[in-house]
Amino acid sequence: GLLRSDSIPEVGEDAAATVSMGETLSEEEQDELRKELAKVEEEIQTLSQVLAAKERHLAEIKRKLGINSLQELKQNITKSWQDVTSTTAYKRTSETLSQAGQKASAAFSSVGSVITKKFEDVRNSPTFKSFEEKVENFKSKVGGSKPAGGDFGEVLNSAANASATETIAEQTEEETH
Repeated sequence: GLLRSDSIPEVGEDAAATVSMGETLSEEEQDELRKELAKVEEEIQTLSQVLAAKERHLAEIKRKLGINSLQELKQNITKSWQDVTSTTAYKRTSETLSQAGQKASAAFSSVGSVITKKFEDVRNSPTFKSFEEKVENFKSKVGGSKPAGGDFGEVLNSAANASATETIAEQTEEETH
C-alpha cells in the first residue's frame, strides 16, 4: 500500500523514462502514446511561445509607464515589509519592544529625578553655602561697587568677567611701559 515501488514522474521528468521495461504494450497502445506525446510536446512549445510573447508585452507596458527595475525592487520591498509588519510575530515583538522602551524611559526619568534631588541636596549643604559665600565675597572685592547677591550662575559670570577685565588691564599697562 503506502510503500509502493512505483514512482510518480516529477514535473519536467520524461514520462517515457518511468515506464517499466517489463510492461509490454501493444502496437496500438504505443502508437496512441506516441501521438499523445507529440501533442503534449506541441502544447508545451505553444505555451512557451505564448509565455515569451506575454513577457515581451509586459516589458513594453512597463517601459511605456516608466517602470524600471529599481522601482519594481522598491515596490517589492515595500510589499514585503507590509507583509512582515502584518504578521502576529512582528506585532508581538513590536509591542514588547514598545513596552521595554516605556520602561526604560521611566527608568531614565527616575534617574534624572534622583540626580536633580542630589544637586538640590548639594546646593543646600553647608559646604556649598560656604563656597557660595566665598565666591560672593570674591565678587564684591573684584567687582567693586556692585551689590553682592544674585544666583550662583550670576556670581560665577561676574567673577569670570572681573578676572578677564583685570587681565586685559594688566596687559595694557605692560604694553605702555
